[in-house]
Amino acid sequence: MEDNSLAFMSATDLATAIRARRLSPVEVTRAALNRINRAQPVLNAFITVAEDLAMAQARWAEAKLLRGEDVGPLHGVPVAVKDLIPTAGIRTTWGSLIFKDHAPDTDATVVTRLKQAGAIIVGKTTTPEFGQQCLTQAPLFGRTRNAWRGDRTSGGSSGGSAVAVAAGLVPLAVATDGGGSTRIPAACNGVVGFKQGLGVVPQEYAQDGFGNISYITPMTRTVADTALMLSVMAGEDPRDPLSTGRPKWDFIGAASPIGDLSGTRVAWRPRLGNTAVAASVLSACEAAVGVLGQLGATVTELTTPFDNPESVWFVNNGSYRRAQFGHHLEQHRAIMCPTFVRQMDRVASYSAAELYEAIFARTRLYRQVQAWFHSADIVAMPTLSRPALPIDQDFFGPIDIDNQNVENIRAAWYPYTMPFNLTGNSAVSLPCGFDAA
Repeated sequence: MEDNSLAFMSATDLATAIRARRLSPVEVTRAALNRINRAQPVLNAFITVAEDLAMAQARWAEAKLLRGEDVGPLHGVPVAVKDLIPTAGIRTTWGSLIFKDHAPDTDATVVTRLKQAGAIIVGKTTTPEFGQQCLTQAPLFGRTRNAWRGDRTSGGSSGGSAVAVAAGLVPLAVATDGGGSTRIPAACNGVVGFKQGLGVVPQEYAQDGFGNISYITPMTRTVADTALMLSVMAGEDPRDPLSTGRPKWDFIGAASPIGDLSGTRVAWRPRLGNTAVAASVLSACEAAVGVLGQLGATVTELTTPFDNPESVWFVNNGSYRRAQFGHHLEQHRAIMCPTFVRQMDRVASYSAAELYEAIFARTRLYRQVQAWFHSADIVAMPTLSRPALPIDQDFFGPIDIDNQNVENIRAAWYPYTMPFNLTGNSAVSLPCGFDAA
């Protein structure tokens, strides 16, 4: 089969064809690596391509099939992993010059589970330094371009994973989401980005196992593939207290297309503490919500007051990251990303009292959001206030929304994502069309 024919097959279809021996894991992996290598000079979706390891895994996967052995649900399917997640024997740099040669000894739990399911790890996708930007750019690795237009950002911080999936380099990628880092690039590149609820996918290496607001997530092109990937990644790990005792859901069954939403209450919320939204975004999202109505859902507009919680997120996340990375600032400031350094300097003076007031505010926010679900089953809203920004966007500068300059990229561009990292609610970004660009 031609490389391009394989490029946009879903993981579900690839896995089925491989199990039936209509496709070879070696053939599929070689096609993915060829496409990655051709795209890399333009898109820059990968930090590390693990070609030799991937082909060795593929040959092992093929031999297992030929022996007639039982295989896992992702047997022979290429998967990319964001370079914030530890991978044994494949360098994990966190997008930083400090760790440009770092190769962990052990895999993260999610990587172990993907491998046990038969997935082929082809490499590590690009991220800004320590994942602390909504634009994927880092001193060592440069910018990652949007999959559709080279002069637009891929979003971040999981820009590499989103572009790898959108451009057909791999069908599945592992991402992370600490304030929208899965959903932002999913929206920029037109793929499915799902941030599950707290504890669904374990993060056993998180330094704060109780107050963590970052999630390890799937990035795919279809909802069915998201469910397939989650079915492998999810499940408790005794090292993650938020995962302990949680039931493992039937994600694949839940994602089946039922075709009828009768009785489902959808609350449409076009704004979430923000005022500026691009007309193209509103029209695309309103059309998508209209389809839910056509499928039988009852759609009403949700207008309860809501204050943008960017300042709450900033104190919670900033204090965590300052404690996590402050020693690197002392030792390596000169080689670190200036945008990251500036963000960390802005949170250096927060007191313990200010941090705990932000933690209290996080709890109040959770209770406010939960109140929405007294009258709604699903709350629908845009993922971003405008489509992908220019690739040279200044992180600290204003953004343009329909020829209007709007300050504060967090509060202005992705007010719809940050709240749900704080509350722990699951949230998904679904593609619903293109704008004129």
